[in-house]
Amino acid sequence: MNSKTIAHHVVDLPPGRRVWLNALHLSGPTYWMYGLLEVDVTVPRRIIAEHKERSGEALSFTGFLIYCLARAVTENPEVQAYLKGRNQLVLFDDVNVGVMVEHTDGEKTTLMGRVIEGAQHKTYREIHQEIRSAQSGPVPRGRGMPRWFLRAMLLPWPLSRLVRALMAWTTRRDPTVRVAAAGTVAVTAVGMFGKGHSGWGITTTPHSLGLVVGSMAWKPAVVEGRIEPREILNLTVLFDHDVVDGAPATRFVRRLMELIESGYGLDETDDR
Repeated sequence: MNSKTIAHHVVDLPPGRRVWLNALHLSGPTYWMYGLLEVDVTVPRRIIAEHKERSGEALSFTGFLIYCLARAVTENPEVQAYLKGRNQLVLFDDVNVGVMVEHTDGEKTTLMGRVIEGAQHKTYREIHQEIRSAQSGPVPRGRGMPRWFLRAMLLPWPLSRLVRALMAWTTRRDPTVRVAAAGTVAVTAVGMFGKGHSGWGITTTPHSLGLVVGSMAWKPAVVEGRIEPREILNLTVLFDHDVVDGAPATRFVRRLMELIESGYGLDETDDR
């Protein structure tokens, strides 16, 4: 046996990462259906850039995606359904979008959870301002997550495993428990990674529906019979196949892409 010591060091897993690790396990064995989309965002990106040039204000692109997502879900509510036991579905009236927001204080950044409640009733400007306020305002206790949830997710092993099993059983019997803490749907920006290169994010989520925002890059595309350079967003859509079939998922994706590519709602940014 080789007794040579390999140089290394051990560090503690940050509490935020421990919470997220345990939270992901709550989703249990889910049959995911993934859609890897190329969305033409030339129009909305141009509107956002022109607005910044005129006013100096940087509009939230994530906020725009949340705005479009909420409208598409409202028209296709079955995509945010949750199983209750084995024989029932729970359909929620409101679209509450869970998103991770990076709060900046000088050189220090803190990642925290935020739920945009009733997003289908809000204008793009209202969603944008809510995100900017979260980014610049004081960090809430628990980083936007309920204190009971944080405490449960940070329990030492084996208690954490027992609590996860209990919470998974509880949320399957009553999905409103999960939705109250994390929203009905989720948006994850894996950061526009690899700027200028193509890349999709593939992950899991405790939600029935999630968007994973990947990279953006300029690509040649056919527009009205002409080849033009277009700015393309790589967007991943996750569906819980236990509750959503291919046909409603396809209708939702088609509508979501229509809203995003048209720059839906951005024309109101200069009216205030």
